[in-house]
Amino acid sequence: MAEPTVPPAFDVIAIGNAIIDVIANCNDALIEELGLSRGGMMLIDAEQAESLYAAMGPAREISGGSAANTLAGLAALGAKCAFIGQVAEDQLGEVFTHDIRAGGIAFDVPARAGVPTARCLIFVTPDGQRTMNTFLGASQHLPAEALDESAIANAAVLYLEGYLWDPEEPRAAMRKAIEAARAAGRKIAFTPSECFVIDRHRADFLDLIETGKIDVLFCNEHEMAALVGHDDFEKGVAQLAPQIPVLVVTRGAQGAVAISGGQRAEVGAEPIDRVVDTTGAGDLFAAGFLFGHVRGKSLEESLQYGAICACEIISHYGARPEADLKALISERVG
Repeated sequence: MAEPTVPPAFDVIAIGNAIIDVIANCNDALIEELGLSRGGMMLIDAEQAESLYAAMGPAREISGGSAANTLAGLAALGAKCAFIGQVAEDQLGEVFTHDIRAGGIAFDVPARAGVPTARCLIFVTPDGQRTMNTFLGASQHLPAEALDESAIANAAVLYLEGYLWDPEEPRAAMRKAIEAARAAGRKIAFTPSECFVIDRHRADFLDLIETGKIDVLFCNEHEMAALVGHDDFEKGVAQLAPQIPVLVVTRGAQGAVAISGGQRAEVGAEPIDRVVDTTGAGDLFAAGFLFGHVRGKSLEESLQYGAICACEIISHYGARPEADLKALISERVG
């Protein structure tokens, strides 16, 4: 990897799905009636998207997408960010574009005609668990030509969303982005996003790890188990950590672990009175940790930032922060 020759213009640039989240409360019976995988994420087509939307109760539309949510958290903390993703020339595309730019995030990929903007239909049960059904729409047609390689070269960290590894076109774009970041001496952070994505692309992800193309890996304990092929948490950490400069594993209510250069840090989950909606918890954890990482904070402090941001996001509907994240971190960490 080359050494950076100029200071970065951006702290983090991310490539991910440009999605509008459509969120509605429901009871457990509706999840069963619709044949959905409770607490999971399923890819659906346009026809399924229409039928599930018809079955939803009153809904709220909020800009989402895993990597875009992470950038929203980073920007709220004061980081300079840019996003690369594909929307369509439609109303939801305009909503997404407005929201991400309003959050202070640079976003310049032109909208395209023909395929609707992606949307994720999210059913939230009384315990705050979310069941996601994603129509990828225009987001899966992000071409390599849409990359701004100069912006990638001018970002301290390139953050990649595993969900977008499925379609061939954006996968090629992300591979090209990795090469641009590496050539500029920048770091690459990656999240595999979901176990079903790992099931389909495990060989690819392990190759990225083994060939040194990932500097920071974010996963939850289930995703780590899918990567290493077994459920033993400590053995999984011992297996992965030596291969990655920074490994971050979240464990829900049990907190999170980070390992770097043989150093290990752990934090517990932040206390919360009531979990409203877990949508975006992992995304905002990554935001907090990355903010600490690019600011040169310790592993433990970066984990604390992540836990505080994740706690804020599960206290309300939607995966974009509503409270002042800077103030929350100042109160808890100083």
